[in-house]
Amino acid sequence: MLTIEDVRKNPVVAVIRHAAPETIIDTVRALREGGIHSIELTAETRGIAGIIESVRNEFGDNLNIGAGTVLDPETAKEVISAGAEFIVSPTMNTETIKVTKRYGKLAIPGALTPTEILTAYEHGADIVKVFPASMFGPSYIKNVHGPLPQIPLMVTGGITLDNMEEYIKAGSVAVGVGSNLADPRKLHSEEDFKALREKAMSFTEKLAY
Repeated sequence: MLTIEDVRKNPVVAVIRHAAPETIIDTVRALREGGIHSIELTAETRGIAGIIESVRNEFGDNLNIGAGTVLDPETAKEVISAGAEFIVSPTMNTETIKVTKRYGKLAIPGALTPTEILTAYEHGADIVKVFPASMFGPSYIKNVHGPLPQIPLMVTGGITLDNMEEYIKAGSVAVGVGSNLADPRKLHSEEDFKALREKAMSFTEKLAY
């Protein structure tokens, strides 16, 4: 079972939006070989349940597979049944949190203001995703953690190799990195996947303390 400490130990979460069934296994393999332990596959992707299931079948327990952009409890149940271990949302839906917790998975709803962050946590969030983080920067995370140090925070939106360490030092337990790490539209050849593996390694090595 995935825990907050597992995420904290390997804080780079690769966010793959619009994954292509024909390249997803090679994409995930390159990321895993580059040291990435957690992959978030976004739920608006066509056939997302089948994609999650195929990744789970291929990598088993060697990878933490989650679903992102989950907006409702019905979608949460579908992707959990397919093998998702954590559920990420851009907003907070209390019923989605309930379903996620009912099945023993990590709930990571999105919030921005201190009130929203605390409300999400009080409704059962394991980690609260601060989104879009790039609008406010690492100092915002540090300031929020002042009065709310008990709430684990993850940041997404504009996370890069250059700024992710600042977010971790400011108090984030994890960073969600999207197209700045993996863009499925640009992954086709063996050289593309080799470059992705090397890029993933540059991210994970930077946070290997």
